[in-house]
Amino acid sequence: MSETEEQIDKLRQELRRGIIVLAVLAQLDTARYGYSLIQRLAEQGLEIEEGTLYPLLRRLEQQGLLHSDWEVEDPRPRKYYRISDAGRGVLSTLTAEWFATVSVMQRMLGGEAHD
Repeated sequence: MSETEEQIDKLRQELRRGIIVLAVLAQLDTARYGYSLIQRLAEQGLEIEEGTLYPLLRRLEQQGLLHSDWEVEDPRPRKYYRISDAGRGVLSTLTAEWFATVSVMQRMLGGEAHD
């Protein structure tokens, strides 16, 4: 991998880091366990590793944005996460911020703001 490709890869990771919380909150109206959430995000086009997702889920739960419940019906217990009321409020705010940012960036990158 060339130096430029490595630099682009790092910048791409920085961009993705900023949207993962929004993506996770948006997928948890239905209770999901970690691996099923990873699959769901991948189906939507956002690949995320377990080492990134699980600490994020724990942090969002500690912040009160998610609720979790253990289910032990399967051969091994699974912790299911779902968005809380506080999480819905945050999701709504972040969604509005996302669309406002996308609008600004479309103008900037689309030529309207270029001199």
